[in-house]
Amino acid sequence: MKKIIIGIMGPGEGATAIDLDHAYQLGQLIAESGWILLTGGRNCGVMESANQGAKSAQGLTLGILPNGNLQGMSEAVDIAIVTNLGQARNVINVLSSDVVIACGMGAGTVSEIALAIKHNKSVILLNQNPESQSFLKSLAPEKFFIVNSPETAIQTVKECLSKSLG
Repeated sequence: MKKIIIGIMGPGEGATAIDLDHAYQLGQLIAESGWILLTGGRNCGVMESANQGAKSAQGLTLGILPNGNLQGMSEAVDIAIVTNLGQARNVINVLSSDVVIACGMGAGTVSEIALAIKHNKSVILLNQNPESQSFLKSLAPEKFFIVNSPETAIQTVKECLSKSLG
């Protein structure tokens, strides 16, 4: 039986303290739900915090790395996929995730959200920016969900999964 993979996408170096806290909590909650966490695998920002959160709850982490080696990988990544694709790995991140959670905002995150919408994936946005919320929601109102807490994000993931697997 296929394992559920939840992707957390978010900024690396540009992540805010709130983004990092939310990502850590999301990683914990994903692990506690028995799902696999997928991130960009790097040792910075939302990726690092989410992986650390998942590991704190004994979760399984999958990192899709941009380089052709393990340089810059989070120590909390269990399974590393080395791509040598740079930002093009965003397609792998999105297509490999059953549901995508965007935690924070940056150019790379926007590209992952756009790819998820294009591939009809459910996207959950945990971000405090009303401008990005409004614009992104307008692109796919039926598959795009805006939440204000990690707990609500996980509840929304469960609802999305029950609709898609149901």
